Amino acid sequence: MTTGVRRRMGVEERRQQLIGVALELFSHRSPDDVSIDEIAAAAGISRPLVYHYFPGKLSLYEAALRRAADELAERFVEPQDGPLGARLLRVMGRYFAFVDEHGPGFSALLRGGPPAGSSRANAMIDEVRQAAYEQILLHIGVQHPPARLELVVRSWVSLAESTALLWLDGRRIPRAELELQLVHDFAALAAVSAAYDAEMAGILVRILAGEPADGPFGELVGRLAALVPGPREDG
Repeated sequence: MTTGVRRRMGVEERRQQLIGVALELFSHRSPDDVSIDEIAAAAGISRPLVYHYFPGKLSLYEAALRRAADELAERFVEPQDGPLGARLLRVMGRYFAFVDEHGPGFSALLRGGPPAGSSRANAMIDEVRQAAYEQILLHIGVQHPPARLELVVRSWVSLAESTALLWLDGRRIPRAELELQLVHDFAALAAVSAAYDAEMAGILVRILAGEPADGPFGELVGRLAALVPGPREDG
């Protein structure tokens, strides 16, 4: 029979362990509902030792938020190969996988954290939105976006956020359908903007030139065409 020996963790290793434990707890319940005692118990250490590494729950929440924000931003990173519609669909798949996994933590993140949230927490949320915006521009292949394209992309990132938050309240729509719908939403926003602006029209034409008929954008065209009534035959 062997006796297990608890290995002593270094300072940074223990900090990272506490961040991971806190993030796991915050992912299933609102940060306001998670106590330092619970975090300490889940980490297998005492409450005073938690305070040795973090001065309070807010600082630990901010550290967990930093890790979550970095992970969420990474979900928008995608190789710039192949049709844009398929790339955006993969991005949405990873984005909603994060939302599905982290649930209440995602809600707290997007809503600015606990009521006593800090400006640093809000800044991290803005960083995620900016990272998503920049990644989508990379997918489109535009370094200096015109005003209407910036409006389309930022509006779409906000739409993805609000859609995910609403979906978490009961998950009443299948996740895969929402992922595809958001890709269609992007195409629709771009198409409406292109109808008002020649530069946006040129960008959209370039995007659509690389889209297969059986891709997400092609499917949207088919769905919209099915809504248009055919010619009426007068008998």
